[in-house]
Amino acid sequence: MKQAVITIVLIMLAIPMLAGNANIDRANQAYKQELYNEALKLYLQEAEQTGVSSALYCNIGDTYYRLKDNVHAVLFYERALVLDPSNSDARFNLDFVRGKMQLPDDAGDSWFSNWVDQTVSHLSSNTWAIIAIVTFLLFLAGLAAYLFMDNVLMRKVGFFGGALLLVASLLANAAAFHVHDKATSGNAAIIMPESVTLGTAPRAPRDKKEEAFELRQGTRVEIVDSIADKANGKWLQVSTAGGHKAWLNAKDVEVI
Repeated sequence: MKQAVITIVLIMLAIPMLAGNANIDRANQAYKQELYNEALKLYLQEAEQTGVSSALYCNIGDTYYRLKDNVHAVLFYERALVLDPSNSDARFNLDFVRGKMQLPDDAGDSWFSNWVDQTVSHLSSNTWAIIAIVTFLLFLAGLAAYLFMDNVLMRKVGFFGGALLLVASLLANAAAFHVHDKATSGNAAIIMPESVTLGTAPRAPRDKKEEAFELRQGTRVEIVDSIADKANGKWLQVSTAGGHKAWLNAKDVEVI
């Protein structure tokens, strides 16, 4: 009796997985046949029914690009990288589409911060955490060699090697926190309309004095604050890569 119950439970658990695989297979086939609307419908069904993944988001981004919907392609490549920063296909495709849209580099406000962010974001927070643990354990081994070995060369290797490993462990910890915070903050968003004029106050600009600046479609921003009321609806204060802050309507962005 128990065996029969277990078998039934396993079959019930397997049905959604098989349905999901069928959706993906059909979507991939439709994509190969250039039936991109059908492929997109199936990919989105898969995301709704069985959950999301970095690979699935990347496929959705690819399909939007084929449909000439570049801004949604950017959005889903960004979402793919949130789930897996090491997804090289999503990163390459994101850079490619952003280049076609002629969007400025928005990773930071200096080339050094851009380079650091891009380098660190190539690995997930879990991977950085593992690196931090391994390098710390190696540091302890080097410390033990320095304290307890009689050989002068080995003591020097233990001392200087241990110092480098300690620095590496601290940097890996910092990278892990940075990537985790970036992935879980939920504050990043993409401008969806062709262009948006941001205001100095949480309402539609009434004149030129209340206009802050304009952002193009596909630009990435960070949500800093939000205000909602019955009269004006929901407004978000956002920050650009250069540190400029202003207000826009929540309908004008999609959260990554």
